[in-house]
Amino acid sequence: MNVRKIFAERTLIKGRYIDVSLVVSIILLWGLGLLLLYVCSAEYGKKQFSDAHYFINRQLIVSGVGVLVIIITTFLPQKFIRKWLPVIVVGTLLMCLLPFVSIFSDPRNGANRWISLPFGGETFQPSELAKIAVLLFIANWFDKFVKKPEDRYRSLFPPLIVLSVFSGIVLKQNDFSTALLIFFIGLLVIYVAGGRLLPLIPFFFLMIGYAILFVFTSEFRVNRIIAFINPNYDTHGGNYQVLRARTAISDGGFLGNGFGVGLDKFNLIPENHTDYIFSGWAEAMGFLGVLGYFLVLAFFAWRGYTLMMESKNKFSSLLAFGLTTSILIQSLVNSGVVCGALPVTGITLPFISYGGSSLLVTCCMCGLLLNISYHNSIEEIDEV
Repeated sequence: MNVRKIFAERTLIKGRYIDVSLVVSIILLWGLGLLLLYVCSAEYGKKQFSDAHYFINRQLIVSGVGVLVIIITTFLPQKFIRKWLPVIVVGTLLMCLLPFVSIFSDPRNGANRWISLPFGGETFQPSELAKIAVLLFIANWFDKFVKKPEDRYRSLFPPLIVLSVFSGIVLKQNDFSTALLIFFIGLLVIYVAGGRLLPLIPFFFLMIGYAILFVFTSEFRVNRIIAFINPNYDTHGGNYQVLRARTAISDGGFLGNGFGVGLDKFNLIPENHTDYIFSGWAEAMGFLGVLGYFLVLAFFAWRGYTLMMESKNKFSSLLAFGLTTSILIQSLVNSGVVCGALPVTGITLPFISYGGSSLLVTCCMCGLLLNISYHNSIEEIDEV
């Protein structure tokens, strides 16, 4: 059966193939992000660009592209994805190296995480793509090469090498939190895939060792750790954002102050439309609003893990687990930082934080999850 015929047959009754509950959870999180971005960025946009709609307009443009990304990745045949996976992995690897090339690099705050795009002065963060490339490689590897229990040991090294290479490059970009996230989620997927625990233990301790070394060789990161341990340290520097965010969250109380109330105070928080946007929701909607957000996030995670359990092949199952876990952990880490429960990182809040790279990659992840639900309903196991 050729690709055109597959598309024709499935799209005729595609409603029965798509997980409607997952779609609803995505729309809810996405819509919340757009609403919150406008509320939290209007004053800042007015002050910096004389346009209260500056950030929301740009995010809406990216959202339009994101819808297209979701549609394409939802209906793209898994055979096609897996056939071109080497190109995807190598292409992503090369993109992650571009920030080190001066003509492409757009360094900020001592980090080489972004590349300049040839239109409109826009930038892109390739490490976001690395999150997907690593998950695709690991899922495909264990489905294709690990067929027997005795294969689990000798087949560990290729995915561990790929995982280490991508994490190392992102770490070299001075993006510690993203590198740690990629490595940790990759290890989780390898373990869930049936990788033996004993060979993974050295890599786990290696990750901890590198993390400690990387933190304590940077005065900036050491100050962040001290600020996390001692809230009264550097209240006008490293702890300023966290203290302002805590104030906004506590002022929200149980029911919240409502949108449009107290936002002049909230806009004193640096990057309030990016990393610390969650505090705006907490201030406006209070404890009930925060609970509502986590219920929607839990609903999304439930649907993602359900896809994992219902998948007809290991590739889909592992990919669903990795994608869902990645979005879930990012969300929990970001909200934990804003609440002061975790040290400050640069992890964005999926669907909600301002930024084209984060939103487009989140859309790609969601499209792949919908792709899995689409393929789960047909009697086909893709083999390459």
